Amino acid sequence: MPDLSALFSPGSVAVIGASPDLSGLRGRTLKVMLRHPYRGRIYAVSRSHASVQGVRAYPSIDKLPERVELALLIIPARFVPEELERCGRAGVKAALVLASGFAEDANEDGAALQVRIVEAARRYDMAVCGPNAEGFANLPLGLCATFSPVLEELNEHLDSPGGKGRIAVVSQSGGVGFSFLDRGRPKGLAFSHVVTTGNEACLESFDVVEHLLDAADADVFVVFLESIRNAQTFRRAAAKALAAGKPIVVAKIGESESGRRAAASHTAALAGTGASYRAMFRRFGLVEGSDTDELLDIAAAFARFGDRLPGGRRVGIATASGGAGGWMADACAAAGLEVPQLEPEARKRIDVHLPSYGTSQNPVDGTAQAIRTIGYGELARLVGLSERVDAVVSVVTARATDVFQRERESLARLARATRKPILMWSYTLPAAETARIVAEAGFPLYTDMRNCARALAALAEYAEVRDRLVLPSTAPQAEGIPVDEGKRTRVGALLDSAGTVLCEHEAAPLLAEYGIRLADSRLVASAQEAVAAAAALGRPVALKVQSPQIPHKTDAGAVALGVQGAGAIARAYDDVLAAARRVPGAEIRGVLVQAMAPAGVEMLVGVHRDATFGPMLTVALGGIHAEALRDAALAPVPVSRDDAKKLLATLRGKGLLEGADTESLIGLVVALSQFAADHGERIAELDLNPAIVHPAGRGTSPVDALIVKRQDSPPS
Repeated sequence: MPDLSALFSPGSVAVIGASPDLSGLRGRTLKVMLRHPYRGRIYAVSRSHASVQGVRAYPSIDKLPERVELALLIIPARFVPEELERCGRAGVKAALVLASGFAEDANEDGAALQVRIVEAARRYDMAVCGPNAEGFANLPLGLCATFSPVLEELNEHLDSPGGKGRIAVVSQSGGVGFSFLDRGRPKGLAFSHVVTTGNEACLESFDVVEHLLDAADADVFVVFLESIRNAQTFRRAAAKALAAGKPIVVAKIGESESGRRAAASHTAALAGTGASYRAMFRRFGLVEGSDTDELLDIAAAFARFGDRLPGGRRVGIATASGGAGGWMADACAAAGLEVPQLEPEARKRIDVHLPSYGTSQNPVDGTAQAIRTIGYGELARLVGLSERVDAVVSVVTARATDVFQRERESLARLARATRKPILMWSYTLPAAETARIVAEAGFPLYTDMRNCARALAALAEYAEVRDRLVLPSTAPQAEGIPVDEGKRTRVGALLDSAGTVLCEHEAAPLLAEYGIRLADSRLVASAQEAVAAAAALGRPVALKVQSPQIPHKTDAGAVALGVQGAGAIARAYDDVLAAARRVPGAEIRGVLVQAMAPAGVEMLVGVHRDATFGPMLTVALGGIHAEALRDAALAPVPVSRDDAKKLLATLRGKGLLEGADTESLIGLVVALSQFAADHGERIAELDLNPAIVHPAGRGTSPVDALIVKRQDSPPS
């Protein structure tokens, strides 16, 4: 990986393609750079002009009086690869390609040009951002290498009024990236960087995140993603951010039903690309937002209180308006927060300041009278003293400025002293001066109550992940499953020698090595053998055809359940075999006679290989309705028992498991996750469907299994 310091913190920059025409991007880019207080040296490179916008111009990069660190290329796409070669020979260590017309055009010529960019970057160990980027801004350095209209109008630095909490924006979209800066300014937010990565031919979003983490240039990250190309880079950067306590607030676009591919297993059909991304975000503590303002409002909470995370989800609400306080209580409940009644001691401290028509139970309605006498800040402080709350929402009207002018100093003292996050929501539109006072004091001010509640929930969620701090790089082997290297090697060799699809009777012995035992069964090849097998099992049985071409046996009519009696078993054998033979090209490997498991809750536990992140575990309500219900939770493998318990808790239908043996189900989930962690490079899809969860203390019975091996890239 080349040194990204030359890209984002250069001492000198050459603008290749600089123009005096301010109506075009080439002229606007240099104009933006010159109007900001960058202390390094800026050179213009132009074959047509001796001077551009008051800057002496040179005919080529190798004619400059010094070797510059960063070259900014805003020239036609067809000239970019050759110019990059020229930069490399001149010793330039970084390049920003603003030109478009590469792989984003979806034509062979553009794609070929982008390949040549990659080759040049590798040849000269050059840090290359883009192409098709809108540039970047290093605001503390005053370097705004972009043609964004946001920076064309903006002159001042955006330092934090409170001296902390700087936000770095990393965006694959140029326009969206700079929109965060534009919309964040009125909120009083401070930004260290805005970096747009464009096509990401060389550098990816999380390469940039990791560099800014290492440079300690930001406290919070806002990331706008279309895709992640390198899962290893994502894992490394996300783990580093979590360990450092530097939250990443992310928006991921591009989800759709069409993104789901046809699959042999129910697991793979359930798991869309978006679900895999969300699972990875949860694992590493990334916080998702749904739109620009929500992301910024969440980032604002972290910027102000990322060093004082709440100890739980209990919220105290201090308000001068009973209606607004009740409305905020509803928003908090919807966000998964609690609004508990305050303890008597806390209420006594508050009651002395309230009129008879106020209330201290929570929400604490101080009414306008309490605000006139003690102020918003003091009421919020008193609520925060309660042992039953972990954070406070101060509900205010920020329309009038005089109240906040009187409280300016006391608010600043409270922001410094409080150990619990205090967020302010104004139910009226705030005056600009009020917003400035609140920001300078060190509080985030919200105009959207749902975003305020969501931001508090995000602080609590992040605190929970930080408390666990179980990173994949240090994640323990699945608990209670002592898999030695010999066993791992043996199972791997059996997988390698098997066909593409392993039916249940072939998968069962491999899974048994990991403590996953399917219901007792026998593979038979005749009706007589089926009758004998059922007699040996001693209870009603299921008969299931074993064929790689029939992964969904129920759909094909190639399964019979709850059969007993010799005659019925013989007829069932003939029926399922006949149904299987109607499937064109089906290779029939026999019929499995399996003891029927006792009744219980049908679950699906499976694994699919995500194209980006590798093996992903899925837990869902199962059986034949798995895909119709679409109630599933995903996680990267392996998972701990605590991880598995939390996965089950996210299911909408988790109430169905009340009274069931969830401990045995958790054990099954952990074991399968370790199987996938050990052999995920070989597996495309794996289903245990259904796995029947019996009443508490009676275990879980996986009664069907399917393994589909990878064909795209077999293990070496």
